Amino acid sequence: MAVNIVLESEADADSLQSLLSGWDNPIFACYPEVAVDVSSSQAGNLAVKVHNILYPYRFTKEMIHSMQVLQQVDNKFIACLINTRSEVNEYSDGNLLVLVDQHAAHERIRLEQLIAESYEKPSAVSGKKKLLSSIICPPLEIEVTEEQRRLLRCCYKSLEDLGLGLSFPENRNQILVGKVPLCFMEREANELRRKRQPVAKSIVEELIQEQIELLQTTGGARGTLPLTFLKVLASQACHGAIKFNDSLTMEESSQLIEALSCCQLPFQCAHGRPSMLPLADIDHLPQEKQQPKPNLAKLRKMAQAWQLFGKQRHHHGTER
Repeated sequence: MAVNIVLESEADADSLQSLLSGWDNPIFACYPEVAVDVSSSQAGNLAVKVHNILYPYRFTKEMIHSMQVLQQVDNKFIACLINTRSEVNEYSDGNLLVLVDQHAAHERIRLEQLIAESYEKPSAVSGKKKLLSSIICPPLEIEVTEEQRRLLRCCYKSLEDLGLGLSFPENRNQILVGKVPLCFMEREANELRRKRQPVAKSIVEELIQEQIELLQTTGGARGTLPLTFLKVLASQACHGAIKFNDSLTMEESSQLIEALSCCQLPFQCAHGRPSMLPLADIDHLPQEKQQPKPNLAKLRKMAQAWQLFGKQRHHHGTER
């Protein structure tokens, strides 16, 4: 049955308003607002824009360099303060409280280290950077179409920079892969050590298919490392990174944040998830009001007045 809540008088409306204002909804709780206000003037070219429900703001690499480590939280996060004020000096404390995901942070550090270690030393003549490769014997046999084989044959020299060594047998629907990126064989060794199925051939097929699609759409122009290659390194970075529930000392936490500040992309883990979360801007939290000190002189006068008048009233009351 529907309940009529149309009120006939202002008094009834005020009564209902006071009732609702004092009621806590047990299902849809109203959480206190946490205001986060980071000035966009702090954002440089290398900045990531983050949104919460109320305010958009940016993190920059410069902010992470000045990050102040507080302590580890629940063996999962590192609580830090970042200074985002418009006027920043070396003596001012941070105002933005953030939590850094210790696994995501270490994963990002390891990924960028693995990428750097995956290249050969640049040639003094060409100056080109080539990925380290590993020889496969016997070579992998990869099935391709005639059109795909033609594309690969036109650009196989440039694929050597990615650690791929291709040859083209008489069979027109096949290519042979005699070299692959070193990290592929490291992944293969890890899988076999865990008594799992070999993965090298499927990863190489995925990389070749990715390069064929790139050749078809851009003519072979490359700006970044292949996604297949990055996925293999991301898996390695994840398996060797600090895990949740790993306890860290204050020194270890500080070293982790310092290493994170040197990364090219410190805001994301190896899989693209955020590595840090803003909690609150301390400057915008309500300040606790100081309790006023007791006025001793006033209390003394009140006590004297009680001595003079209070006792007299009490005395007259007993006489009656």
